[in-house]
Amino acid sequence: MFPIRDHNPSSRVPYVTIGLIVINVLIYLWGLGALDNNRALSQFYFDYALLPVRLTNGENYPALVTSIFLHGGFMHLAGNMLFLWIFGDNLEDEMGHLPFLLFYLASGVGASLAQVVGDPYSAVPMVGASGAIAGVMGGYLLLFPKARVDVLLILIIYIRVFPIPAWIMLGIWFGIQIVSGVSVDTSGGGVAYWAHAGGFVIGLVLTIPLWLKEGGPAFWRRTDGHPPHPDAVYTRSAVPTVRRKR
Repeated sequence: MFPIRDHNPSSRVPYVTIGLIVINVLIYLWGLGALDNNRALSQFYFDYALLPVRLTNGENYPALVTSIFLHGGFMHLAGNMLFLWIFGDNLEDEMGHLPFLLFYLASGVGASLAQVVGDPYSAVPMVGASGAIAGVMGGYLLLFPKARVDVLLILIIYIRVFPIPAWIMLGIWFGIQIVSGVSVDTSGGGVAYWAHAGGFVIGLVLTIPLWLKEGGPAFWRRTDGHPPHPDAVYTRSAVPTVRRKR
């Protein structure tokens, strides 16, 4: 079960979201051709991936940012970019282009630090935009808790798409990260659950000023937790839009 789209339209083109997706894809494609042997790949990860033990020893601080743009495989990249595409355009719409970019990077750096705190002497390289995108999801939850998200459910031969409120989908996702972070041994590699959870919380906290600017609890009462505009009507357009005044 995973989300495929939301019903929350954008009022303008999400240039930063699109740009981030393009940059991540281009870096991944470049790596497929340039890193064609284990030695080159190992050196590349040593230089640009985040190794908690190096950061703990005061080394390679730039990796807090560079690691956000690296991915370990096609499905890793595809999953992250799907989540960014679904949730990123709406936060960019509310925050503005440059503030959203700074928010994204801050969430990614904060998520990486959360993983380092959880396992400061790990020598396993950490890569991926997951922490930054988790921050986007946290901000989305605060602003649009009842926005409808279409979820694809696959149970062997039973396939169905159905909408659920964002707070359910994102709440389940966050709960899985906490439970997995506590119970799963990732000392030999795997998913950086604490980066996900940390990024989610950081993104939610960083969005509070915008939420308060919109009215805080009054904003929720006014919209009943839904986006403050009509739901999207899907046609052939990849990103549905509606005109609305600011």
